[in-house]
Amino acid sequence: MTVHAYDAALFGGTVGIGARPAVVVVDLVAGFTDPAYPPGADLAGVVTATRSLLDRARARRLPVVFTTVAFAPDGVEGRVWRQKMPALDCLAEGSAAVEVDERLARRPDEPLVVKRTASAFGGTGLPALLVSLGADSLIVAGATTSGCVRATVVDACMAGYRTVVPRECVGDRHAGAHEANLFDLQAKYADVVALADLFERLEAA
Repeated sequence: MTVHAYDAALFGGTVGIGARPAVVVVDLVAGFTDPAYPPGADLAGVVTATRSLLDRARARRLPVVFTTVAFAPDGVEGRVWRQKMPALDCLAEGSAAVEVDERLARRPDEPLVVKRTASAFGGTGLPALLVSLGADSLIVAGATTSGCVRATVVDACMAGYRTVVPRECVGDRHAGAHEANLFDLQAKYADVVALADLFERLEAA
């Protein structure tokens, strides 16, 4: 199906943003943002853009939630995922690899959701947390676009959250996978926008 065919088939509507969006920063932890780790990549631009987003959100007192992937020593949860992607083995509970990238300056009052699946909604306390924070929509940043970001955005849509993805604030190890998934997310699940456009939406909300 071509891009024009998608348009003709009524894909890619606009969901917008609410009055109290929560920023969910998916897995911008050392294991993914430091190329020295097996699953890592150079995501410096993504981290810088996300820090700009966080500065704006914090100034507006919007909820901010971080996630990390951290596997327990027993290795039971996430066993199949790790079998498929052995690079994830470095993401052990308590290790430096699972710590939020220090450039994002996570604050003590910003929750950290620990997950063992791709989606931040998968078997975690995130759904209840978002309710307690009074979030009416989501802004999703993080890594990777084709993996944990995509899974989180799809589940957010299924949970009834209008979701915006600022394209500068998400990244992947592979440019083709990154672009293909942004295209698909925009067509079916979320508004994929430039960060400057998101800032304009926040000012208008």
